[in-house]
Amino acid sequence: MSRNDALLAARLRVGWRSAETAAAQLTERGRRFLDDRHFNVSPRTWRRWEGPRPGWPSEETALVLHDALGRWPEQLGFTPPPGWLRPGHQEQAIVPDAGFLSVTAPALMPGPLSPQQVDPALIDYFQAQLEGHYRADMLLGPHDLIGTLGPQYQLIDKLTRSATGETRRGLLRVGAAYAALIGWLYQDAGDLAAAAFWRGVTQEAALRARDPHLVGYAMVNSAQVRTDLGDGAGVVDLCEAALSDDQVVPKIRIMALQQQAHGASLVRHSGRAEVDRLIDAAGRLLPRVDDELPWGNACRRTPGYLEVQRATCYGRLGLGEEASGLWEQVLAVVPASARRDRGVYMARHATAAATARRPEQAVEIAREVATVAVETGSARMRRELSALERVMRPWHDAPVGRDLLEALAPVREGSWRDGREGTAVGGRDRSRARERAGLAAGG
Repeated sequence: MSRNDALLAARLRVGWRSAETAAAQLTERGRRFLDDRHFNVSPRTWRRWEGPRPGWPSEETALVLHDALGRWPEQLGFTPPPGWLRPGHQEQAIVPDAGFLSVTAPALMPGPLSPQQVDPALIDYFQAQLEGHYRADMLLGPHDLIGTLGPQYQLIDKLTRSATGETRRGLLRVGAAYAALIGWLYQDAGDLAAAAFWRGVTQEAALRARDPHLVGYAMVNSAQVRTDLGDGAGVVDLCEAALSDDQVVPKIRIMALQQQAHGASLVRHSGRAEVDRLIDAAGRLLPRVDDELPWGNACRRTPGYLEVQRATCYGRLGLGEEASGLWEQVLAVVPASARRDRGVYMARHATAAATARRPEQAVEIAREVATVAVETGSARMRRELSALERVMRPWHDAPVGRDLLEALAPVREGSWRDGREGTAVGGRDRSRARERAGLAAGG
């Protein structure tokens, strides 16, 4: 073998076209990753690595190579010395694909890392940014934010490893909130596997912080994923567990009760009465929400929050007239600036109208939703439009059915174009998520 083709292929895969570029990029990456401004890889060293006898990098360099290229040295053409074990004694032979690595990397940073002094004021700094991220999510949708929040979580995790006492617990709490938001972004992008991973990260951080409110919040977050998976029993189990702790603040109880209503709407024997009971119980708690926790504030921030949940459950139960009337009330108060959420609600309204045998109204609503779906890239919205197509099948051969196909053409065109170009979302191929959650051709 005249050269190390594995390392050459790996650097070309990430866009490093020369040894000089690769050395400079790895040096910069290593200084950030190790928090060591003296870390350095020269072009000469990189060229030797790509030669027939690349030698073996130091353990720190091995960590940086893995962080940058998603591969350990023995997977990059280096010959491991006798007794070599990967950091953390990870001896598995199975190598996760690049997509999985990009999703999990911010939460799986090998350690320990270089210790540093952690100022408690950093907790307030990260908390202050959360509200801005929540607002940006409403305005932008998931794809532009995933890549921003991942590195921020990685920094919080890094600081947590050096912090002690209450500072450590505070960073764990804020880290859990960031992980929850990342999980939500992946869920909105249609990637339930990534969402489930980050919901698990949220739960771990909440347990380590020993915060009962945050543990309850994490369980409700996991229940949201179970809702999208159609697992009504799983949703109910998680929400009942969250409600079993009498210490949790009213806000968490509201979240658990409304999510349990979604679970009830998936368990067919429950029906409307159980949904109404749970939503009404949550409504009685709304005046008692007075905590200052920076996360889980949708019940304060979202106009008509509980009626949104009730209307969604009614639609799932096939109560078209009732759901349609509620969506009209909700959409009258949801601001145009909440473009992504408003689009999801309108798509559900269209489906309710079709269920109520008003196909023309459904198509009229769908025309506006299609534009928003393409602009935001929300897989939730595409999934709702797919549900609309299923409900509209009785009119498939009628003029109104052809009107629906025309209205949704931009959404299909957007899905095809993204699948061809493979637009990345936070380092992940967005087309794969859209293939799972987007519209199927022909309804």
